Amino acid sequence: MPVKGSPENYDRFDKVDESLNLFNKMIQKCPKPSIVEFTKLLGATVRMKHYAAVVYMCSQMDFVGVPHDAYSLSVLINCFCQLGQTDFGFSVLGKMIKIGVEPSAVTFSTLINGLCKQRKISQAASLFDGMVEKGYQPHLITYSTILNGLCKTGDTRRAVRFLRMMEARGFKPDIVVYNTVIDCLCKCGLLKEALDLFSEVKVKDNRPNIITFSCLIHAIILIDAFCKDGLIFQAVDTIHTMRKQGLEPNVVTYTTLVDAYCKKGMVFEAKDIVDKMRKQGIQPDVVMYNILVDAYCKKGMVSEAEDIVDTMRKQSIEPNVVTYSILADAHCKKGMISLKLKASSTQ
Repeated sequence: MPVKGSPENYDRFDKVDESLNLFNKMIQKCPKPSIVEFTKLLGATVRMKHYAAVVYMCSQMDFVGVPHDAYSLSVLINCFCQLGQTDFGFSVLGKMIKIGVEPSAVTFSTLINGLCKQRKISQAASLFDGMVEKGYQPHLITYSTILNGLCKTGDTRRAVRFLRMMEARGFKPDIVVYNTVIDCLCKCGLLKEALDLFSEVKVKDNRPNIITFSCLIHAIILIDAFCKDGLIFQAVDTIHTMRKQGLEPNVVTYTTLVDAYCKKGMVFEAKDIVDKMRKQGIQPDVVMYNILVDAYCKKGMVSEAEDIVDTMRKQSIEPNVVTYSILADAHCKKGMISLKLKASSTQ
């Protein structure tokens, strides 16, 4: 039975103390274990996300004269990047080149990721260009990392250009890459561009997934913003654009639009939206009907508001306390007006 802490059991570590204890035993041995054994231990410690412990181990390896290889130095670079110390990561890269160890595409990708995490996107892009110029072939994940960084900083136009560059260089972006750009476009209010890219995804082999559609939910936020600014017609145009692209707005989207019409006093237009929804097979809910009931009552059209409540019941949508409160308030106000008119006529 193997002893815990032997090379074949590195993956079983679940505490950093176990890793450090074994490391201390390894550096005290004479002769010392090979760099391969040390890198296995470093890798196990990284998997536990104890990056500072790995940095300590590497410094001790230097101190006792254990020679590094490309893998161990790449692990060290990754740890510095994870700790937000990308500058030290570049120092390790310089050391690699100085001792004649060839960095790999993964090494550069790790540094690019570290720069992007620190929002140093321009530096990341420059490193990417330098990597390509030196003949390294970036992996799809490297492209994705740069794209993700550009999108996080809201540099939408550059992100789209980078996506096109990927395609031009023969890379086939996967659905994760498209989702990243679509999400960025939606958050920046560029709904048309997002929907165009969504259509492009549908035409290609990449099938939109639940994340793609979740990204496009930001379109609803855009519609809400239009409505709050009183730009109802732009909101309607946005919904038409969604439908043309095969995205059917849901009851939440339509509720936002109905609410905007009602706040503008455009009750008949709001009712028309509800009727169109039902014809499309989208069932209004109690929230939407309450908005409509309240709008009619505010216009003094209490009888019409009661008709809507009757329609709700026919559709098996039970009015709630909000519905009845709106009606009760409307009847009270109507009664008070009647009393005032009666009082003034007797004077």
